[in-house]
Amino acid sequence: MNRDFIQLKQLDGELKWSQKKTDYGITVSTKELVFHKPHLNYHLKFDDVISITPCELKERRVTLTSKREENVEYVRTTAYQPSYRVYVRKVTIHNHSGQYVTGPMQFVLPLTEPLLKVVGQYSGLNQF
Repeated sequence: MNRDFIQLKQLDGELKWSQKKTDYGITVSTKELVFHKPHLNYHLKFDDVISITPCELKERRVTLTSKREENVEYVRTTAYQPSYRVYVRKVTIHNHSGQYVTGPMQFVLPLTEPLLKVVGQYSGLNQF
């Protein structure tokens, strides 16, 4: 685990899943998903999640870019991990300077099947 992760001070809801790797981490509660990067946490409230869809990436990399007024966060994954695009209305960002809320963002995250089931169960988003 990376020492540069910012420790969670508060988490809405009851903790259901927490996983940290070298480059990123994911924590899921009954009310939100927190995406951790070194020096940065993104709090995605399930009420603000618009959709979660499968996504195939040609390149595996970590970047933060802006695309037509929407921020896109890509996470490094391996070729065998399924990636999902998560669209949200707003995100609370927590860094060393404090917390602030942004507008719409999309994240491309590696979500394993067990993790995706937990997110689906508490977000209210179901696969059809």
